[in-house]
Amino acid sequence: MNPARSSALHQRNRLLLRTTVQTFNSSLAVESIARSDPAEFATINQFETSQMFPEPISPIKQHEKLVQSGVLRSDDHQIRIVGKLQRFWEQVLKYNPPPIPDARTSDSLISRLFSRAPPEPGTAPASAPKGLYLYGDVGTGKTMLMDLFYQTLPPSITRKRRVHFHAFMIDAHKRIHATKLLMGHSGGDPIGPVARDLAKEAYVLCFDEFQVTDIADAMILRRLLEGLMNHGVVCVITSNRHPDDLYKNGIQRSSFIPAIELLKSRFEVTDLDSGTDYRRIPRALSHVYYHPLTPENKAEIDKIFNSLTCPTPTAALQDPVIENRPITTWGRTLRVPLSTSKVARFSFEEICGRPLSAADYLEVTKQFGTLFITDVPKMGMDRKDMARRFITFIDACYESKTRIFVSSEVPIYQIFSDDSAGSGNGISDHMRSVMDDLGLSPEVVGSSSMFSGDEEIFAFARACSRLVQMGSREWAETASQ
Repeated sequence: MNPARSSALHQRNRLLLRTTVQTFNSSLAVESIARSDPAEFATINQFETSQMFPEPISPIKQHEKLVQSGVLRSDDHQIRIVGKLQRFWEQVLKYNPPPIPDARTSDSLISRLFSRAPPEPGTAPASAPKGLYLYGDVGTGKTMLMDLFYQTLPPSITRKRRVHFHAFMIDAHKRIHATKLLMGHSGGDPIGPVARDLAKEAYVLCFDEFQVTDIADAMILRRLLEGLMNHGVVCVITSNRHPDDLYKNGIQRSSFIPAIELLKSRFEVTDLDSGTDYRRIPRALSHVYYHPLTPENKAEIDKIFNSLTCPTPTAALQDPVIENRPITTWGRTLRVPLSTSKVARFSFEEICGRPLSAADYLEVTKQFGTLFITDVPKMGMDRKDMARRFITFIDACYESKTRIFVSSEVPIYQIFSDDSAGSGNGISDHMRSVMDDLGLSPEVVGSSSMFSGDEEIFAFARACSRLVQMGSREWAETASQ
């Protein structure tokens, strides 16, 4: 053996031996203290635990930091809401959720005949804190408040999940379908086992953008929420609507009323509207949108893409740009034209010219923190399907806090517009009202006759509002990297 290497190994072994002896002696010392002076042992143990899990920063302290750094502006009403979050946060830190029994795992005939699934609890634990349901119009800071709560939960709370409600319901339906297949001809209610599995994964759940528009969601929601809470899950929910206004005019809405009553009885329902639209506060724009489609703008987009995907020769080797990377969603394979593990690039035709769904877009944004979309055209009635997909895509990016770079034929806010900026002709009273609620000006985004129904008009206006927010410096600094 090489003498230098032999000497190095000898020194390493001596160090390991010395460390082992010190650790052994330290353990003996602590054991001796535990026997002779329990109070001193408790102090030492508390110190060691605090070193492993340092005291977390609270929502109030984090809010103060964000205000002092200029990311947020001080607002009395919002401070009161943060106070509610703080109280709930303190309750969650003291809360000890009940153990959740394992599901029956054997699928043999004898096992199914002679064993029983663990009984489902009939009520929520008495020690579980009441959840928070925060509702208000777009621009009231709902998502920011939820993130403030979730991001300040200490590392010791590992069973936690923050999810957009639409993505959660997609996941729930997948699990219910899989559970039905496992149950086979014997049948049974699959929602109980699904609620148990979800609760086992996370006892703190944060739902962003809670809304019910689908009858399939409406029919299972009460049992699913009740099952989660009976297993000790506590929730923070944000929504645009008061519980009484959920699923309004929906099919078989009477069957959904118990879910509304559940929300009102097990959550502290809080109105966030204060008269301040936080999205209307002027914010510095970050250069992420490029128009028109000129060689100069294409070169700029290429330069940014290359700087993020190949910052150094070493990075380019460790995480190279791959063509047609496969990702799987709902059993289908979607090909990503150009990507590293964190950055992906699509043309508009590739991301919106194919029949992709919200689930596909959510999977893309889950995989990649930064997305480039190139060659976005101005859209008219002949591209209505593409326009709808682009709106769904923007919603997925917003919900996933994805950073985007876009090149477009016209200013990005005007891609749906029938008329040029500066002309509000032809805009309906309803569309004008919705755009005003969202802090949008027809002079900035124009108007669109492509969208007619209430839901379509709101989705169009909300997408424009989100594009404005996603072009801000704050978004660029806090979005996924």
